[in-house]
Formats: sequence, structure tokens, C-alpha cells
Amino acid sequence: MANIKSQIKRNRQNIKRHDRNQGVRSALKTSTKKVHAAVAAGDGEDAATLQREAARALDKAVSKGIVHKRTAARRKSRLAKAANRASSAAE
Repeated sequence: MANIKSQIKRNRQNIKRHDRNQGVRSALKTSTKKVHAAVAAGDGEDAATLQREAARALDKAVSKGIVHKRTAARRKSRLAKAANRASSAAE
């Protein structure tokens, strides 16, 4: 346990930030799962819509510093690929 006042405050801030970041990461996982579920169900239009929302959420997470920009780019690419596969299969 820290004895220094500034370190005690820093620990409180870290816990608060950690909790906030965990919420955002959890929401990202949920949005990704929704896209994959739509792809598995063969719903191409819904998958495309959900993919755009997930990509937007990833961009927001990057701007907040929660996810690295290359990680977000990789995930967005994979989601787009899956959504495109679903929409082409629906046609």
C-alpha cells in the first residue's frame, strides 16, 4: 500500500480509468459478436449495418487511447471481410 499522498491519488485514478476502459472493451466485444452472429445467420444487410457500428465504436476507442490504431484497423478489416462475405452469399 502506498504511503505517499500523490501515489494514493494516482492509484484511485488508475482504478477509475481501468473500470471505464473495461466497459468500452466489453462493448467492443459485444458489437463484434453481433456482427459474427448476423454473418452466421446469413443476414447480409444486418451484418453490414452492425459492421459499420462496430467500426465506429473501434474508431472511438482508438481516439480515447483504449485500443491501438493498428489493432482497430485489423479488427475492422476482419469485420468488413466477414460482412462482405455474408452480403455476397445472400445475393
